[in-house]
Amino acid sequence: MLIPFSKNCFLQLFCNFKVPATGFKNTVKRGLILQSVSNDVYQNLAVEDWIHDHVNLESKPILLFWRNSPSVVIGRHQNPWQECNLNLMREKGVKLARRKSGGGTVYHDMGNINLTFFTTKKMYNRMENLKLVVRALNAVQPQLDVQPTKRFDLLLDGQFKISGTASKIGRTIAYHHCTLLYRTDETLLLSLLKSPYQGIRSNATASIPSLVKGLLEKDPTLTCEMLTNAIAAEYAACHHIENHINLINPTDETQFPGINSKAKELQTWKWIYGATPKFSVNTSFNVLHEQSLLEIKVLIDVKNGRIETCNIEAPDHWLPREICDKLNSTFIGSKFCPLETTIVTNVLHDTCLEDDEVHSKWNIVCEKIKGIM
Repeated sequence: MLIPFSKNCFLQLFCNFKVPATGFKNTVKRGLILQSVSNDVYQNLAVEDWIHDHVNLESKPILLFWRNSPSVVIGRHQNPWQECNLNLMREKGVKLARRKSGGGTVYHDMGNINLTFFTTKKMYNRMENLKLVVRALNAVQPQLDVQPTKRFDLLLDGQFKISGTASKIGRTIAYHHCTLLYRTDETLLLSLLKSPYQGIRSNATASIPSLVKGLLEKDPTLTCEMLTNAIAAEYAACHHIENHINLINPTDETQFPGINSKAKELQTWKWIYGATPKFSVNTSFNVLHEQSLLEIKVLIDVKNGRIETCNIEAPDHWLPREICDKLNSTFIGSKFCPLETTIVTNVLHDTCLEDDEVHSKWNIVCEKIKGIM
């Protein structure tokens, strides 16, 4: 049963916050099942972190359901240039988000159910959570062959991944979140999660590609609501709480004081790109010159999402060394992204380049470099 989660309801359910919170005064007696009414990835990730930071979960576990409009979500220690096709995401209007937990990259849309299990650190148990989901799926459709793996994924028919896992473990509180793939555009998913960028060297956590299949392909009668209700019922039975799914609005400051600042932080370039572990790009490309191909070499070091060192090498007879040096020095300190590269190079060639031929070659190099960002 869905119940709107009013301020008064919160007053009856929450207590023992680590910071003052006007919307929460009393107790969560045995636990809660929540569902976000938002489909915004940043708002939903923010409410996860808000609960982690502010709720005392001692003997009061929480299960949160949430779904997002099309988004790619990378792990805390991942490199987005290695994990996804950023150009295609910009073209399709797919959001990029970096979560606070580890793990690999996932694609979210409305055909994917996200589940977050909040507990104390002592009670944290990913395998038990996954077994709970399996029991719920079997209750809806006993013929489904779904099993958890040692990597804490869920496999359908022993080969198709329908759920991936990530977690955040704090000093006393932990959460485990996982996906549940109901239906999706598999062609788009695979395209978005395949990086076209070459020559990247990084120690960032790398995702492991997997075959995927939505549960709807196995049983067309399933719906997101059926799956959500089944998991909620199993969770309620397991934790001896009432089987009510309480609706929450993760933008409501009366319920979650300070949450909008959390959501804004998750949308910043500094967090999404700037938190990428240091990496380098060592690549090259060819340009046509007098019916022959010339090689242009590019070596870039990126730290905190900004270009730390840059070395573009082109044959001197094609592009003078001083022009390459000017380009190299101009890039240093700028964001490793196509938009900033366009701005920087346009300003520079408008003020420094008078030769039309050199200007044209400059543009060729800059367009090629933007293609690796």
